Amino acid sequence: MSAVLERPVAAARPDPALAEQPDVRPTGKRLGPGRRRRLAWVGPLALLLLWTASSATGLLDPRILSEPWTVVATAGELITDGRLQENLAISAQRAGLGLFFGIVVGAVLALLSGLSRVGEALIDGPVQIKRAIPGLALIPLLILWFGIDETMKVLTITLGVFVPVYLQTHAGLRGIDLRFVELAQTVGLSRAGFIRKVVLPGALPGFFLGLRFAVTGAWVSLVVVEQINATSGIGYMMELARTYGQTNIIVLGLAVYGILGLLSDGIVRFIERKALSWQRTLAA
Repeated sequence: MSAVLERPVAAARPDPALAEQPDVRPTGKRLGPGRRRRLAWVGPLALLLLWTASSATGLLDPRILSEPWTVVATAGELITDGRLQENLAISAQRAGLGLFFGIVVGAVLALLSGLSRVGEALIDGPVQIKRAIPGLALIPLLILWFGIDETMKVLTITLGVFVPVYLQTHAGLRGIDLRFVELAQTVGLSRAGFIRKVVLPGALPGFFLGLRFAVTGAWVSLVVVEQINATSGIGYMMELARTYGQTNIIVLGLAVYGILGLLSDGIVRFIERKALSWQRTLAA
């Protein structure tokens, strides 16, 4: 036995037949989008340059669309007297509350519907009905029920947020490979362990996709509710400026909404890349 253990092991020799084969690894142009680069600012910058050039050359009438430098000067004035910060804080609070409640409601309903046939029968139909009803169509009813205070505004944003979270998370749950479910049963995972180790990782890609839609929906819903009998917020500031024909303030409000939407989407995409670092996709 010791002689067998002490016998030197012969070094592995490469197969001559394999050594003669040519290297067929792809060396040409890559078919994918290439390495990730920080180019998210290129599109907005190009749009800003086009706006500036059109205003400087007179192609854009300042009565129709204010010049960029006029909008910047207006922003400085509103920041100096504190109106921009105050309205921005109120708008961000409304959007944040509606986004939070919408994410919670959408995720919980998706889990209940995605993991139970009974839950799907009870939940999926009403959500699909809500999906087909525009948010604007519900505002008159919400005003009758809750008035025009903050409850109505936050609820309107919540209704615009939870649907995309539910739809994409539910699709992610139902798209989990059945082999993973069978493997979890084979190794004897409990219900809690199955949800933690199989369901949640499998649903995360769909959840983050729904979250990106939800963030955009939150800002869109905010624009609507702040222009209906509101007394504060960026939308109210824009509606007041419309009354007096102040296009510079209206364009400033649009720019604020656009910047907030771009930043929030970038934050969600950053969190998504960190949470799904195990995935290798074209977006990586």
